[in-house]
Amino acid sequence: MLYNTLFKTELKKFAVLIDPEKQDLKQTAKIALNAQRSGADMIFIGGSLVSSDLSASVNAIKTNSELPVILFPGSLFQISDQADAILLLSLISGRNPDYLIGNHVIAAPLLKKSSLEIIPVGYVLVNGSYITSVEYMSNTKAIPPNKPDIVVATALAGEMSGHKAIYLEAGSGAENHIPLDIIDEVKKNISIPLIVGGGIRNEKNLRGICNAGADIIVVGNAIEENHGLMRSFADIIHSSS
Repeated sequence: MLYNTLFKTELKKFAVLIDPEKQDLKQTAKIALNAQRSGADMIFIGGSLVSSDLSASVNAIKTNSELPVILFPGSLFQISDQADAILLLSLISGRNPDYLIGNHVIAAPLLKKSSLEIIPVGYVLVNGSYITSVEYMSNTKAIPPNKPDIVVATALAGEMSGHKAIYLEAGSGAENHIPLDIIDEVKKNISIPLIVGGGIRNEKNLRGICNAGADIIVVGNAIEENHGLMRSFADIIHSSS
């Protein structure tokens, strides 16, 4: 079970995020190969708007890497049985019923028939300074970064509702990452794994997030622009465990 080996562990993990809408198959394969060589622990694949062949992208990853491939779906259309697992995201920071349960009901029969490991995750958007793709596409509002009490209460509600992890998201390409005090407070109040992503651009950002308590750190845009960061990012994350 990937959840037990990658999520439910005291060792911090590095997830490389690939958005197939931004990468062609050749670029996807290159990122996957570099992730494998650099010491990443897993690859997340997905985005807010994916019109390309998701299974082809997953196969390109698997051909060039032995890392687990986990779907990070922006919609119910982003499902591929070629992957190893799926984050079943409930956007608990918003009030759009489609992203709380509606899309899950539609996707459930398909997921039941698949071989995917299902990992239910409470997904919490925190404003990273402007409206991100996920906020716009989901028609929800992110929690203001100066409201840590609301973020903590939302994360607690997610755990109490049975989610197996909490994902704090600033949004793809966000100007600012999740504030460190929020990461620290959420980590102190939940007993399930804490995933953090969005706005992580450099080693200083990464060290702060690791020290604040993130268990799994997800990086996409920064490594798309500079594949060479993967090695140093992996080293920082693993040495912070």
